[in-house]
Amino acid sequence: MPTTPWPKNIGPVLLREPREADIAPLEMVRNDPQVNRFMLRTSVDPSTFRRELLEIPQSATDFSCVAEVDGETVAIGFLEISDGMGQPGMPRGTEAGIGYVVDPAHAGRGIGSAVARGLLAAAFEHLGVRRVTAGCFADNGASARVLEKAGMRREQHGVQDSWHAELGWVDGYTYGMLAHEWRAQHR
Repeated sequence: MPTTPWPKNIGPVLLREPREADIAPLEMVRNDPQVNRFMLRTSVDPSTFRRELLEIPQSATDFSCVAEVDGETVAIGFLEISDGMGQPGMPRGTEAGIGYVVDPAHAGRGIGSAVARGLLAAAFEHLGVRRVTAGCFADNGASARVLEKAGMRREQHGVQDSWHAELGWVDGYTYGMLAHEWRAQHR
């Protein structure tokens, strides 16, 4: 089982493992209607959220983290290792999916971009994955900009590929990056 890539500083943002004290502020952010507008899972059950957050440090595939600035919890980053697609014999654990939720009170300060860069660095440099993907609703311009600033390329525009509780079927974007692309950008 790989060791944790945290803690890691990305500028003023500290990425670290979740703690009990993070549960209340992150649950409040995660259940904020402004945040949930852009989430597939539009709310989280408090006991399930608590359990999932506190299980992260023991997981062999979940390397999610909490983002802190000046001692304040401001975001959560998701990093999940998975198997890619392929025929029998394909190496396992070669891909990762990333995502993030930033407290709207701290939006527009570069926190999302720092979290995305930190997640990519952890995936490629520490966990040794070959490929990382991320997705967002097409009308979530802020999230698309975060992924593009982190160096990811848009690989897919899925037409009406996601159900939105208020809007019906909406378009989504899928972004990707390969390890050799990461290395070329960070030489």
